[in-house]
Amino acid sequence: MNPTEPKKTSGTGEAPPDARHAAETAIRARWDAGDLDGAATEVIRVYGPELYGLLLSLHPRGGDADDLFSIVCEHLWRGLAGFRWHCSIRTWAYVVARNTSRTHGKAEGRRARREVDLSACSAVDRMAAAVRTETASYLRTEKRSEIEKLRDELPVADRTLLILRLDRGLAWNDLARVFLDDPGADDEVIRREAARLRKRFQLVRERLIALGRARGLLRDGDG
Repeated sequence: MNPTEPKKTSGTGEAPPDARHAAETAIRARWDAGDLDGAATEVIRVYGPELYGLLLSLHPRGGDADDLFSIVCEHLWRGLAGFRWHCSIRTWAYVVARNTSRTHGKAEGRRARREVDLSACSAVDRMAAAVRTETASYLRTEKRSEIEKLRDELPVADRTLLILRLDRGLAWNDLARVFLDDPGADDEVIRREAARLRKRFQLVRERLIALGRARGLLRDGDG
């Protein structure tokens, strides 16, 4: 498979599209019924593995991903009441995860842990812990290709773009919402940002291919 084309499946526990659709419907039903704790628990159960996988890719050292994932879960739990359904829950969850990665990514683990308090909702706390354990166990056994390892040499924003487009298969409009950090941005703003991201993606893709060729991982014509 071409390493710069979207994957049909992922190694970080994402639910398939039909399961995601069912999950979005179930989460919305709980939200409409006022069961915000139950809705948040379901969000983390369904989307936690891929969110945690993203954080591990962007923050692979020193347990930072664990601390950041706890913050993400707290923000999802606390923020769900104010969610306005401008986009899917999955897209909103990635908005929260990327914003947390950018704003807390350089924080010391001690500080990150002090900011987290999920004790008020033990079900969410238990689900977050289960997601961390199961996803980390899976990723320890997953073998990354050499071309995928080249992504680590790219800037964080470019790695995020590649992961969300290639591995997670986010649509361009959803990517625009994530990078704008604004799920409710108006259509024209989203259109412009989506166009910018397409151009950026092509540049990053070309750089990744060039790196692969320079390292002997790709032949002329590959990509």
